[in-house]
Amino acid sequence: MTGAPHPLLAYFLAAADGRFPPADGRVTVLPPLPGGLECSVAFTGHAVVATALDARRVAEAGADGYGGSLAPGFLLRLAGPGGRIGVTDATLTARATGGPPRLPVRTDQDDHPRVRFARDLRADVTVHGDGRGLVTLSHGLAGRHELGIELHETRPGSRGHGRALLRDARTLLPAGTPVFAAVAPGNARSLRAFLAAGFTPVGSEVVLRPGQSRSPGAGTPL
Repeated sequence: MTGAPHPLLAYFLAAADGRFPPADGRVTVLPPLPGGLECSVAFTGHAVVATALDARRVAEAGADGYGGSLAPGFLLRLAGPGGRIGVTDATLTARATGGPPRLPVRTDQDDHPRVRFARDLRADVTVHGDGRGLVTLSHGLAGRHELGIELHETRPGSRGHGRALLRDARTLLPAGTPVFAAVAPGNARSLRAFLAAGFTPVGSEVVLRPGQSRSPGAGTPL
């Protein structure tokens, strides 16, 4: 990651330390993300929206800190005509454990769907793994360290492989480094693995790619 960090990163790092925005029902509006992306992040009782729209237009679209920032109507307004809206993910975090890395780098998985997906939205993606599955490590939303995982197989004999792979993945960064993951709540198998591997939920998020026809607001993002 190069250049100044996006201000949203400070909110993620504070959440990793157990410090959250006030639960006041309000919305903080930040500038859009690099690469033409925007996002809406919900913490308890407070939302943070990174967008080219100004705060007035965000409020008029129905955003609030009590769930309105992730409501379908608001996300449609945020994306605009022709925009793409990602899925709603739970935002999870843990601390890297450091030590000798337990997963080797993989250079033979560039065509894997998990790797292609990571490189479409994230920067500095490296791929690690073994016979259990793959792990992507990258600079993700707002530049945070982010993990993705996919097992090669899910069958009765593979029970526990996901959490073990995630524990090994936490050795890939220096001890104490906050690392994040975005997990679809409906993917119960994955969510249970992350929780069992020491990850904690801190919020939820949606990433968007606004349509080219949307005109940004006239005001200055806060």
